[in-house]
Amino acid sequence: MNYRSMNLVMKAAGFVAIQLVSLVLVSGRALSAEVDFENDILPIFEDRCVYCHGEEEQESGLRLDQRAHMLRGGDSGLAAITPGHPEKSYLMEVIQHDDDSVRMPPDDDALPEEEIALLKKWIEQGAVWPGQMDTTVELDDDHWAFQPVQRPTVPSDVSPENTTQVQPVDAFLLSKLQQVGLHYSEPAAPRDLLRRVSITLTGLPPTPDEMRQFLSDYEQNAASAYEVAVDRLLASPHFGERWAQHWLDVIRWAETNGSEANLYRKNAWVYRDYVVRSFNEDKPYDQFVQEQIAGDSMGAGEATGFLVAGPHVPAATVGREPTAIRQARADRMDEIMQTVGASVMGVTMGCARCHNHKFDPITIQDYYAMTAVFQDVEFGSRKPEYAADHPLRQRGQELWKQIHAQRQLLRPDGGWEENWGAFREIHFKPITTRAIRIRFKMPNVGLDELEVLGINGLDVNLAAATNGTRVSGYPEEGIENRNPIERLNDGEYGTMTWRAKVDDKQEERPWVRYDFDSPQTINRLRLSSNREYFYDTDYLTKKPYLPKYQFDVDVLTEDGDWQPWTGTWAVNTKLLKEHPERKQVLAKIQHSIDQLAEEGPRPSFVGRFIDPVVTRVLLRGSPESPRDEVMPSAPVVFDGTLDLDSSAPGPKRRREFAEWLTSSQNPLTARVMVNRVWHHVFGSGLVPTTSDFGRAGAPPTHPELLDWLAAEFMSPQNQQTSNWSTKSLIRMLVMSQAFQQTSTPNAEGLAKDAGSTLLWRFPPRRMEAEVIRDSILLASGKLNLKLGGRSYRIHNEKKTYAQWEVVDNHGNDTWRRMLYQERMRRVDDQMFTAFDFPDCGQVRAKRPVSTTPLQALNLMNSDFVIEQSELIAQRAQDDAHGDMANAIDRCFDLLLGRPPIDDERQQCLAVAGQRGLPIVCRALINSNEMAFLP
Repeated sequence: MNYRSMNLVMKAAGFVAIQLVSLVLVSGRALSAEVDFENDILPIFEDRCVYCHGEEEQESGLRLDQRAHMLRGGDSGLAAITPGHPEKSYLMEVIQHDDDSVRMPPDDDALPEEEIALLKKWIEQGAVWPGQMDTTVELDDDHWAFQPVQRPTVPSDVSPENTTQVQPVDAFLLSKLQQVGLHYSEPAAPRDLLRRVSITLTGLPPTPDEMRQFLSDYEQNAASAYEVAVDRLLASPHFGERWAQHWLDVIRWAETNGSEANLYRKNAWVYRDYVVRSFNEDKPYDQFVQEQIAGDSMGAGEATGFLVAGPHVPAATVGREPTAIRQARADRMDEIMQTVGASVMGVTMGCARCHNHKFDPITIQDYYAMTAVFQDVEFGSRKPEYAADHPLRQRGQELWKQIHAQRQLLRPDGGWEENWGAFREIHFKPITTRAIRIRFKMPNVGLDELEVLGINGLDVNLAAATNGTRVSGYPEEGIENRNPIERLNDGEYGTMTWRAKVDDKQEERPWVRYDFDSPQTINRLRLSSNREYFYDTDYLTKKPYLPKYQFDVDVLTEDGDWQPWTGTWAVNTKLLKEHPERKQVLAKIQHSIDQLAEEGPRPSFVGRFIDPVVTRVLLRGSPESPRDEVMPSAPVVFDGTLDLDSSAPGPKRRREFAEWLTSSQNPLTARVMVNRVWHHVFGSGLVPTTSDFGRAGAPPTHPELLDWLAAEFMSPQNQQTSNWSTKSLIRMLVMSQAFQQTSTPNAEGLAKDAGSTLLWRFPPRRMEAEVIRDSILLASGKLNLKLGGRSYRIHNEKKTYAQWEVVDNHGNDTWRRMLYQERMRRVDDQMFTAFDFPDCGQVRAKRPVSTTPLQALNLMNSDFVIEQSELIAQRAQDDAHGDMANAIDRCFDLLLGRPPIDDERQQCLAVAGQRGLPIVCRALINSNEMAFLP
């Protein structure tokens, strides 16, 4: 009888004492002898495990009948066994019932202690499994999207009589159409064609003058006229605005954080302007991607707004509970994973946060290894790193010169104080000392940071704890021991403050002392109460409560005595009385400071950087269950090893990842982007699921065409275009016959391909909300075409935990392109949200298209449409010099880009006579012709 059977017999007989002796004997044998796999371990697996975790069935994706599968683990992503390390083997945790949520086998069938001891010893001894020691499990990476991009041969069996005139895009499409007995439709009418390409490329319809010029040129030479129009539109500054919106949809960019408080993200718009500028400049797409991941080391610091584009819960809302803080940090990292995965990689990375991906070969280790790449990124603001030729940097240098010149006028007489919004900065004559003391005159002081600066470095905080400076003072513990004095120099701005309060009648006031590691030459102090709030969420130019601190400053002499040196009364009262001319100089400095905050480099919500920490796999996604350390890398299935370890600095991690992401090792980047462009040109991608190229996504309708486009995008055979040129790719598509054909349906095409997937006609589609709105403003002549800058407001200035309220969504201050409307999450603009404008909470690689009564009501009765209709009618009447028939013709020209037919003209004349010309304009605005791309 073996030990296991003997133990069962003794239990049945009730010999408890004998059972204990048996357990000791078994344990002693296990601890002193080699485990016999065939006799000791295999029976345990066969009797207890393989029914649910064997060849026929693998609950939780785990197999326990093969060593290689145990090494890999199941859906949890944790190795069931780690040879030599039972403490790292997930199998031991579940059979020991360490975790109440995962107990295997369940309580009633729990393994006896002796079997657990045998399994533990087996793992300690190397988990030897005869016959399976060299067996491995390969990742299933045969999915089409995970294969290298290879340029296929362009079909040559289409239109034999004029093959040389068929460009490759059409060759692939026509070849597929011929296979099902279909062909292209007739060319589109010239008016429809110009309207289509204008809206596709710029988001704006052609003006009447542009239409007349095109029609005239088209009569002379149709091909040449169209090519000239395409090149003009690609060169338009409005091209970048149109294509930037597509990108912003994908990454969920917005100017609020989307939490319960939904706080404003100050100056986040600098990232939006970067995207517009990049598309207008035709920045190579690989560079565009790299800058958004590592722009801080590439002279494009504002580009990292990409990484923090998703929603997040701010620290003030999270609170101070350590578990909540850790969870919030994990959630923010997941937002970065979703952004990078969906936009560039076309992979749903977030699915691997808690377990191995259910469909794709992305493991939980891959997920956390990728979070390690971005461990130095935190949601917040910083001054972006701009290249030398960036206009904001150049303007900033001009203003700094002005500030410096005015400061020089004040230095001979002594100190002064400046208000920088986020902090107050007091200047004084330089002095070298080992310690400084600040004695406050107020009984109540609140500071998130008190910085001491010197002559060597504009922003080097000599008082920082990281420089070895020691802080002390009174009262050190802060209010109720919750706001200790150590927070004054921890380098963290925000709600974690030193708050000191004494009785108003008490003689001793709060004071702070800094002892430097060595003598330092100092000349400035900076004090702030919540600098993070000002930089990150303060709304527009409204400043938070920043106390006008009153204090005296003493310095420690070489003799060990305290020497009074300066103070707020000395610089703000005494010196001003003695030198009243200083007021004018101080006013100029303050004016330049205010200009700098608006026109130069400024703290912007594009992410801030912190020191990266060691990254560990989080069991089931819980920060409270950290497991094995992982190194910064990309998914293994894509050969994403970056050869980095946990000591690698953050910028290096992101730069290496960015270079991998745009290299030939990654087969997804080019495919995903060319598919996005195709989607926005033709209305649906070659891969309909534009942000999911995995197994759960849809297969490509034209796989060879997709790969040809990806190969051409990366390395064009036509040397007249550049690598990774988005404009060249778009030009190729809009110059195709497929794009230039009519959208009119025919019976044969509808019978064989009702959805126009094979492009036997150009698929008509409803235009986006912003195109409809901008077109109306263009027709009235009121559209402000200024590029870039701060967004226009339609909302109130809300209090922290209140909600945003629309206060003016149609006034003349809002007559810019809708791209520049403040993008607030979870807020209905009470007008064009009805047209499926995204709320920026979810990835919108492809906007839904709904049909609701609210759409018609908004285009007929909203304040915006009523106002604009009156302006369009007035413009038409002015242009027609009072002739109503000509005015109606002009309304059609402005809104639909064509003259009315006779019947339309007569009906509109009748309506205008009864109700006025504005109602005619409202009817035209509400027409399908106005809302649909022809």
